[in-house]
Amino acid sequence: FRVTPQLGLPPEEAGAAVAAESSTGTWTTVWTDGLTSLDRYKGRCYHIEPVPGDPEQYICYVAYPLDLFEEGSVTNMFTSIGGNVFGFKALRALRLEDLRIPPAYAKTFQGPPHGIQVERDKLNKYGRPLLGCTIKPKLGLSAKNYGRACYECLRGGLDFTK
Repeated sequence: FRVTPQLGLPPEEAGAAVAAESSTGTWTTVWTDGLTSLDRYKGRCYHIEPVPGDPEQYICYVAYPLDLFEEGSVTNMFTSIGGNVFGFKALRALRLEDLRIPPAYAKTFQGPPHGIQVERDKLNKYGRPLLGCTIKPKLGLSAKNYGRACYECLRGGLDFTK
């Protein structure tokens, strides 16, 4: 993570806070804290280095135990690592700059039920990336307006909408 701590917060505390908040930490004490040992699941900030040319920013290296994540769930992993830690008030700025997934964990991802060729065949689109989007807002549009938004997206060159 590239971290910009609030003024006066040492980088070691900022790194530890990022590791905690993106793994087992919470903004308040909850009654379930005493029911289990969280040490086994805590992220750890194991190295901090200043960003060259910017004395207010640091690169914080955080390691997570694989037991923290549900096997085969990209959503679970990214929700934990990239969840509400980005709204953390102890930091002025935070950016995830690199992510390395251990081969043992990567092997738990099953992948899509069928490959890209099946999708291309369904859409009859070949030789270029498939482009799609999610219509926002996804709630509150009438069926007519949702259909209109989908139509305009597809007319503009997208291959699919959600």
